[in-house]
Amino acid sequence: GVGSINSDDKDWEWSTDAGERARLLQSPSVETVPKGGESQGNGPGATSALGAVFIVVNAALGAGLLNFPAAFSMAGGGALQMCMVIFIIGGLVILAYCSQASNERTYQEVVWAVCGKVPGVLCEVAIAVYTFGTCIAFLIIIGDQEDKIIAALVTEPKEAGSSHWYTDRKFTISITAFLLILPLSIPKEIGFQKYASSLSVIGTWYVTAVIIIKYIWPDKELVPVEIPTSPSTWTAVFNAVPTICFGFQCHVSSVPVFNSMKQPEVKTWGAVVTAAMVIALFVYTGTGVCGFLTFGAGVEQDVLLSYPSNDIPVALARAFIILCVLTSYPILHFCGRAVLEGLWLRYTGVTVEEDVVRERRRRLLQTISWFLLTLLLALFIPDIGKVISVIGGLAACFIFVFPGLCLIQAKLSEIQETRAISWWAQVSYGVFMVTLGAFIFGQTTANAIFVDLTA
Repeated sequence: GVGSINSDDKDWEWSTDAGERARLLQSPSVETVPKGGESQGNGPGATSALGAVFIVVNAALGAGLLNFPAAFSMAGGGALQMCMVIFIIGGLVILAYCSQASNERTYQEVVWAVCGKVPGVLCEVAIAVYTFGTCIAFLIIIGDQEDKIIAALVTEPKEAGSSHWYTDRKFTISITAFLLILPLSIPKEIGFQKYASSLSVIGTWYVTAVIIIKYIWPDKELVPVEIPTSPSTWTAVFNAVPTICFGFQCHVSSVPVFNSMKQPEVKTWGAVVTAAMVIALFVYTGTGVCGFLTFGAGVEQDVLLSYPSNDIPVALARAFIILCVLTSYPILHFCGRAVLEGLWLRYTGVTVEEDVVRERRRRLLQTISWFLLTLLLALFIPDIGKVISVIGGLAACFIFVFPGLCLIQAKLSEIQETRAISWWAQVSYGVFMVTLGAFIFGQTTANAIFVDLTA
C-alpha cells in the first residue's frame, strides 16, 4: 500500500511537538479532519463507506501483484492467502478500534499512544525500512519492464557478447531514475497523490485482465512446464507468505482512511475492509492462478518477464506498471522521509526555529542519500523476489504484530472488576496475532538472509 501526507498549508504548521508534522502519514485521496476538529465544528470526515472501500482497495493493490504467480508456484496454489485474509481483515478492524479508543489518527500514532514509546519507535523504524525496501523493488521493476520493451524495439540481431551501451540495464534504470524519479522526490510537498492513485488502480486492473486473457486464449509459443499441485516442502509454503503480506499490506494507510469516514464506526469499518479485501483477493487470485497455470513452475518472479517481448497487450501492461511505479516511488519516499524527519527532530531536541532554517538542507541530504542508496541496491539485486522476501516480513509486522500488541494493551488498560469471556477471547486473539506475526517475520527474514541474499 502507498501513503502520503496532506499538502494543505495548515498541515505544515509547526507545533510544540517537533515530530508531529512528520507523523501525519496519510492515505492518498483522503480528506481528513484535524484532531480536535469537533471543536472547530467540522464534524466527521467526508469519505463515504463506498469511497473508503475504493481507497482501501487502492492502498492494497500495487506492483506486488507481479510476484503472486511465483508465490502460488512455491505454495502449490492459492489456498494460503484465503486463510490469511481472515487475519488481515481482523488486523484492520483492531486498528480502527484502537484509533477510536486512543483518539489518534495515524498508524504510528496509534501504536505510540496504545503501546508506548518503544513499540512506537520500532513501528516508525519499520515504516522507514519498509518504504526504503519498496523503493528498491520499484526500481527493479522499472529495469525489468524496460529490458523487455527495449528488446522489442531493438530488432537487429545481437551477437554473443555484443550489446549497445544504451540498452544496458544499469544505464536504463539510472537514467530513468535521475531524470524522472529524483526531481519528483525532492519537493517538500507532494501534490499528485490522487493522480498516482488512479493510475495505480488502472494499471493493476489492466495487468490482471491481460494475464487472465492470456491464460484463457494462450499464445501458441507459450508452452507451460510442470504445474505443481502441492508445495515441494512445508517450508516452501512460508516462502510464499512475504508476497501475500506485501500485497495485502494496506494497514499503515488504513487508520487515516477510517478517520476520514462520515461515520467512523468500527462496525461500518468492518464491512468496508471486508468488501475491500474480497475485491483485492479476487484480483490477486486471478493474477496468481492464471499466471501460475500459464507458465507452471517456470514462471518468473516478475510474471510479465515470462511473456514474449513483442506481445503488444503485455507491452502496454509493462508501460502501465512503469508509470505506476514512477509516480509511486516519490510518495513512498515521502512517507519514509517524513518518519525519519520525526525521529530526528524528536531525539535531537531541535527547536522549531532551528528546524525551519535547516529543513531544506536536511531534506535535500535525506532525499539524495535515500535515492542513491536505493538505486545502488537496485542495480545489483537481480529480481524483486529477493527484495519482497525481506520487506514481506516487515509487512507481516504491520498486519499482525503491531495490531495484536495494540489489542492486548487496549484490553489490559480497561478497568473491569471481572474479566468476561469476550475479554479473554480478544486478549488471546491478540497474543495469537503477535505470535503468528513474529513467527512469519522471523522465518521469512532468516530465509531471506541465509538463502536468498547469500545465493
